[in-house]
Amino acid sequence: MDQQNNRLGILLMISAVFVFAVQDGVSRLLADKYNVYLIVMIRYWFFALFVTVLAARTAGGLRRAAQTTQPLLQTFRGVVLIVEVIVTIYAFVVLGLIPTHALFASYPLMIAALSGPVLGEKVGPRRWAAIAVGFVGILIILQPGFAVFAPEALIALAAAFLFAVYGLATRYAARRDSAATSFFWTGVTGAIAVTLIGVFYWEPLARPDWLWMGMLCITGALGHFLLIKCYEQAEASAVQPFAYFQLVFVSIIAITFFGESIEWNVALGAVIVVGAGLFTAWRERQRGRKPSAASALR
Repeated sequence: MDQQNNRLGILLMISAVFVFAVQDGVSRLLADKYNVYLIVMIRYWFFALFVTVLAARTAGGLRRAAQTTQPLLQTFRGVVLIVEVIVTIYAFVVLGLIPTHALFASYPLMIAALSGPVLGEKVGPRRWAAIAVGFVGILIILQPGFAVFAPEALIALAAAFLFAVYGLATRYAARRDSAATSFFWTGVTGAIAVTLIGVFYWEPLARPDWLWMGMLCITGALGHFLLIKCYEQAEASAVQPFAYFQLVFVSIIAITFFGESIEWNVALGAVIVVGAGLFTAWRERQRGRKPSAASALR
C-alpha cells in the first residue's frame, strides 16, 4: 500500500469518526426525549437497508454476502453490537458524552487482554504493561476514593467491554467469513434483534424530531461508508490510531451543544488510556497482526 493511499485512508478515517461523533450527538439529543430502544430500532432499520443494498451491488449479490458456515457466531456478533449501542446511548444520557467516550476508549486494551484466552494470541509483557497503564488511566477517570464515585461510569465500561467482545467475535469470524459477510450479518441480525424489543416501545415522534432521526440514520450509513472506503485505501493498522479523533470531536460537540465540561481527571485519564491503546496498536502492527476492519464498525 503506497504512502498516498495511506494518506487518503487517514483522511477518510478522520472524516468517518467526525460523522460518528455527530451521530453520537444526535443520539444524545433524541435520547433525552425518547426511549433508547425506539431510537436504535429506527436507526437499525435504515442500517439494515443500507447493508442489504450494499451487498446486492457486490459480486455474488445478497446470496454470497449472506452465505456463512457460522450463523450462530454471526448472530451473536450482531446481538452483542446492538446491546452495546443501546448501552452506550444510555450512558450518553446518564453520564455524558465526554466521560462515556473517555472510558469507551479502553476497549482496544480489553481486546488485547482477552485476545490470549479467547483467540489464542500471544500477549507479550509490553502489551500487558500497556494494558496495566490503561487501567491506571481508567482509575484516574473514575477517581475511586477521591470523589463520589458515579455508578453510571460502570455503564460506559460495560459498553466498552461489549464492544471488545464484539471485536473479538469479529476477529474469530474473519477466519472463515469475509468482511462483507460479517458486515451484512451485523446490520440484519442487529435490526431483527432490536425490533423484537423496540416495537413494544413505539411512540410517535414530533415532526421536527423526524429530521433529527433522519440525520441519525444518514450519519450512521455515511460513517460506515467512509470507513469501508478508508479500509479500501489503507491497511487497518495504519489508520486505526486516528479513530481516537472521535473523542476530540465528541468533546467539542458536548461542550458546544450540551454544556458539558472536561474535568481534569477525565482529560488526564483519557490521555493515558488513548496512549496505552496507541502503543498496543503499534505493537500489534510490529508483530504483524492487522486489526480487523469489521471490528471498527459501530
